[in-house]
Amino acid sequence: MSQPVYLFSISSHPDACHVNSLDITFFRPEIDFSKYDALIITSKQASKALEQYDKKVYSNKPALCISVQSAKSFERLGGQVLGIGKGYGDTLSEQIKFYPKETKWLYLRAKVIASDFVFTCNEMGYNIEEKIVYASHCSQAIKEVEVEDEAVLIFTSPSSVECFLKNHTLLQTHKVIVIGKTTAKAIPKDCSYILSKDTTIENCMQIARSLK
Repeated sequence: MSQPVYLFSISSHPDACHVNSLDITFFRPEIDFSKYDALIITSKQASKALEQYDKKVYSNKPALCISVQSAKSFERLGGQVLGIGKGYGDTLSEQIKFYPKETKWLYLRAKVIASDFVFTCNEMGYNIEEKIVYASHCSQAIKEVEVEDEAVLIFTSPSSVECFLKNHTLLQTHKVIVIGKTTAKAIPKDCSYILSKDTTIENCMQIARSLK
């Protein structure tokens, strides 16, 4: 790749300059897992937050996961995956329709979220409760990074875009790749971008390799 590639993500990739865009603070609210039939996992951080609890109280709760990566993180805990969305919250509304409305869901979420799929589902008569188990903050790394004018920028979440824009400017000479539709909504309207076909960092890197 002739242009430097900057990856704004919690996860890294060997072929990119990794900028950890977010620092994570975990919470441990009191949760009676026995009240719920299944979990909703929309990030690796949600699975990480589960590690604060006794595995016995949640290990028998299957989970609906937002993406392949979030599913893998839950499986690493020994969990069973019910289904996998297409990488952004709005698709979970369609997934939940496959289950009875009597199902009691627990959504382990961030303090700030980009999708209102829970409101949509509850309006349709589904039963989803929420617990805030982590919060994200703009990292010092994203504040201090010096990005070259002729560079490829990969953003993996709306927060990574917002944190970048608080401290830097997207230039016409930058080539921007976003990992999904929710992340794309955070890009300024006057900036062009490329939307990845799959919601994976590897697919974003494949796009970056194809750019000249």
